[in-house]
Amino acid sequence: MLDALRSPLATLLARRRQGYTLEAPFYTSPEIFGADLDLIFGRHWIFVGVEPDIAEPGDVMVVQIGENSILIGRDDDMSIHALHNVCRHRGAKLVTEEKATVGNLVCRYHAWTYGLDGRLLHAEHMGDGFDAGCHGLQRVHVRSLAGLLFVCLAEEPPADFDAMAAAMTPYLAPHDLPNCKLVKQIDIIEEGNWKLTMENNRECYHCAMNHPELTTSIFEYGFGYAPEQMDEQKRAQFRAYDGMVKDLHAKWEAAGLPAREIDHLDDRVTGFRAERMPMDQAGESQTLDTRVASRKLLGQLADAKLGDLSFWTQPNSWHHFMSDHIVTFAVLPIDADHTLLRTKWLVHKDAVAGVDYDVDNLVAVWDATNRQDSELVGLAHAGAKMPGYLPGPYSPHTEMLVEKFSNWYIGRMAALVG
Repeated sequence: MLDALRSPLATLLARRRQGYTLEAPFYTSPEIFGADLDLIFGRHWIFVGVEPDIAEPGDVMVVQIGENSILIGRDDDMSIHALHNVCRHRGAKLVTEEKATVGNLVCRYHAWTYGLDGRLLHAEHMGDGFDAGCHGLQRVHVRSLAGLLFVCLAEEPPADFDAMAAAMTPYLAPHDLPNCKLVKQIDIIEEGNWKLTMENNRECYHCAMNHPELTTSIFEYGFGYAPEQMDEQKRAQFRAYDGMVKDLHAKWEAAGLPAREIDHLDDRVTGFRAERMPMDQAGESQTLDTRVASRKLLGQLADAKLGDLSFWTQPNSWHHFMSDHIVTFAVLPIDADHTLLRTKWLVHKDAVAGVDYDVDNLVAVWDATNRQDSELVGLAHAGAKMPGYLPGPYSPHTEMLVEKFSNWYIGRMAALVG
C-alpha cells in the first residue's frame, strides 16, 4: 500500500506550509494512517508504559501498536524483554489480558512453552529433527529511560536513543520512577486522529478557556504570550514571572535537579523536550489545591516545591514529574478516526492509600483535563473532515511547539517516503 501511496504522499509532504496546520488528508485518510503506522509507529521509539507496570519477575503486559500485539515482561533476573505476542507454532495469541503474572509463556492451543526472554523451552511431538532454538518468539527492541519504557518495531531502531537517555536521565532519575507504584490507569478513546491528540497537547493556548482544574497550578506565561498585546501591568507580571523562573532554575540546579529547558523536538530522529517549571499558588503539585497529593515524596526528595518537570517525546508521549507523584501519557493510534490516550498515575511504592494519598484527589486534575481535551480533539477532527476545512495558522507566540511536532512529523515522513 505504501508503494501506491508514495507519490501522492510525497506531493502532500512537499507542499506543507510551515506555520500552518496540516492538510485534511493527514488527519482523515485511512491510507495516510496506514503510512503513519508503518513509518512513524513502526520505525521509531514508542512510549508504552513504565517499569512499575511489570514490577516483579513474571509480570507481563500487552500493548497494541497498530496490528502488532507486543508483550513486555520482567524475567527472573529483573531484566525486561519485549516480544511479539504470537506463538511460533500456529500463530495463536499467547497472552490475552492487558496484564498478567506468569511462570513461563504457555500457548493455550498446543502448550508450546516459552521463557520470558522468548526462548522456546518445550514443544511436544515435533520430531527428532526439530530445532527449538530456531523457534523462539520474535523479539522487539525495548529500552528503559529512568523507568519509562519504549519499544521499537524496526529491525534497526533509531540510534539516538542513547543521546536522549544521556541528556534526560539526570532530569528524571531523582524522581526514582522504578521505585514507584502504579495506583491508577485511565484509558480514553478519543474521536480523532492521533496527530490531533498530540497537537492539542503541545500547546496551552486553549487552557484558560477549557481547563479550570489545570490552570489552578500552572502559570499562563509558561506556555507562551504575545508581548505586543500586553499592557504595562501584564508586562510587569511577566517580568516578575521570568525572574522567578530564573531564580528557581538556579536554586533547583544547585540542589542537583536539572531544570533548564532542553529542546530537541524537531531536530532529531528521536525528538524530545524537557523543562522544570514553577507552579502557582502553593506550588507543590498539579492538584486542585496545588498541594502534594501524596505525603510520601519520591526517591530521596525532601522539598515538596520542586516544580513540574515536563518531559515530551516524539511521536507519542508526555509526562509530568513532581515531588510527590508522576503522571505519564501514551498516545496509541487505533484507526484514522480514533486514538487511545492512556494515562497512568504513580506514587512512591511505600505510600499508603488513604493515609499518604487519596486516589480521587491524585487523579482529579488530569482526569478532568483529559476529558475536556478529548472533546476538543473530537471537534477538531470533525472539522478536518468537512469540505470547508483549510489549514489554519499556528500562533507564533503560543503554538510554537505544535509547529515543532508538525515539523518533526513531516520531516520524518519525507525522509522515509523518499
